[in-house]
Amino acid sequence: MLEYRAEGLCRNANRLTREELDHCIATAEVLQSTALAFDTNRRLRFELCGCRAYMPFEECLDVPQGETIKDIAVLTRVGRPTCFVILGVEREENGQELFRLSRAAAQRACHTQYLDTLEAGSVIPCTVTHIENFGAFCDIGCGISALLPIDCLSVSRISSPADRVQVGQQLLCAIKNRDAQGRIVLTLRELLGTWSENAACFAAGETVVGIVRSVEDYGVFIEIAPNLAGLAEPDASLHPGQAVSVYIKNILPDKMKIKLVVVNKSLNQPLRFEPHYFVTKGRIRRWIYSTPQSRKQIETVF
Repeated sequence: MLEYRAEGLCRNANRLTREELDHCIATAEVLQSTALAFDTNRRLRFELCGCRAYMPFEECLDVPQGETIKDIAVLTRVGRPTCFVILGVEREENGQELFRLSRAAAQRACHTQYLDTLEAGSVIPCTVTHIENFGAFCDIGCGISALLPIDCLSVSRISSPADRVQVGQQLLCAIKNRDAQGRIVLTLRELLGTWSENAACFAAGETVVGIVRSVEDYGVFIEIAPNLAGLAEPDASLHPGQAVSVYIKNILPDKMKIKLVVVNKSLNQPLRFEPHYFVTKGRIRRWIYSTPQSRKQIETVF
């Protein structure tokens, strides 16, 4: 199975010789270069091997039948790495070679040879492209976008996807499902370990850093790993997103609880836990977060 990379990670056409470009044309390899302009003929303009290259408007994006390409989707490519296949070489009036490019063809190939072959639960690489309140959008290959909903970013609840990821960050995700339009929806939390796997990384008696996630009347939930949080005594002076250090008082697998004591709430620095993957490849069919002894069951069946 071929794997198509996100834009920004494809082979850079500007680093290739003319002979190498000819080989890429013959094999329809997906390359990338920075779009230099959107000209008056409504084309994206590039430069490859000292020669001009252009991408016709209709080749800038693969859209479903019946839909039209919006200008903003093309305009925003200027100054950014943009993937494509080289459709061919033409000649200008002065005899200079002119490369004709297509991003739409690269995206169609990505779909048919890669994305359409994947099943729910398949683990794939992606790159975060932008963040909304409800989730993060990720490039899953050749500029094709997939949604990573906020509730799929981790078991530990967060107030914003920006609490977990940032634009440009490369992730591994699993395919959760496909929506009514056939677009892929992603999930991250199933790759970040079960309660037991995360709890095994800590021990009672340790003092570690944590992030306040929720302040309730009965206590404060503090995340010590993306898929693991514990409860500390009520403290109205704490607020969500605050970095603190905590003492691990008890780890109780039968109740899936960790009792914490806040040691220092004046760390005065932002904190974001990087993903720690317990699954990095293949396909997940069923994932059970809960411990065998717990009455509360959290699981995902793909």
